[in-house]
Amino acid sequence: MTLPSSRLSRRSMFSAALSLGAATVLPTAAATGTARAATGSRRSDGRRDGATAPRITDCEGWGAREASEEVVVLDTRPERIIVHHTASANVTDYSQRRAHALARAIQRFHMDTQGWIDTGQHFTVSRGAFVLEGRHHSLAALEAGDRLVRGAHCVGQNSVAIGIENEGTYTTEEPPAAQFSALADLCAQVCRQYDVPPSEIYGHRDFNSTACPGDRLHAMLPRLRQDVARRLGSAQPVGLPRWPVDLPVDWPADPAAPARSLAEYLPPGLLDPARAL
Repeated sequence: MTLPSSRLSRRSMFSAALSLGAATVLPTAAATGTARAATGSRRSDGRRDGATAPRITDCEGWGAREASEEVVVLDTRPERIIVHHTASANVTDYSQRRAHALARAIQRFHMDTQGWIDTGQHFTVSRGAFVLEGRHHSLAALEAGDRLVRGAHCVGQNSVAIGIENEGTYTTEEPPAAQFSALADLCAQVCRQYDVPPSEIYGHRDFNSTACPGDRLHAMLPRLRQDVARRLGSAQPVGLPRWPVDLPVDWPADPAAPARSLAEYLPPGLLDPARAL
């Protein structure tokens, strides 16, 4: 998830964004258990559809630090989902221990290097198919189905879109099958809870000048939309996304122009076992 440069610093852009929109401010401490799973998921209108929600480890479960400032929760639903990749190594350690270390490393990088208040994205999917809460209160907001935590994952979309990070670099290879399936499960739950149509699943590069989520994963988005639709009980072909009208100012004048070269999102050493495991 490489964010584009602009005339404003990343920190000032997100500070400015925090002053916009109606919002509720919640305490930073995680207030729930280590992981959650549901047999049947609550629709945003209060009904249950009999589907199985993905198991999501919350911030407390993976050992998150408290956010440096209070997290802003908007009284609105997201309009879409934006898929990212971490641009980190395609490891073969698929353990839960590794997934928790990844979540801590991302939070440390976002807070200590980027200067953000907390993890930028709402959720993370590890290469071992573990799903983790990212920014504090994202899981509670998803379960409620009527509010959105303001994130820091895609310029111009942080108040209207759920951001999902996928561990790995997917420029020349596809994600593991289990990881892709877990991503589809999570996207289906987001769509179910917030009434977001599967056609409204995008890649980071659809909004900002970046290689994220990698050529291979981006090419899999039509399949992802269809897989999500099936999980929601529809066998009908999913239409093309409705192209957003609220593109940010950093969008290139020529949409066909090549994306900027990929920069490492997680610098080497951030997942050193001596520091993170």
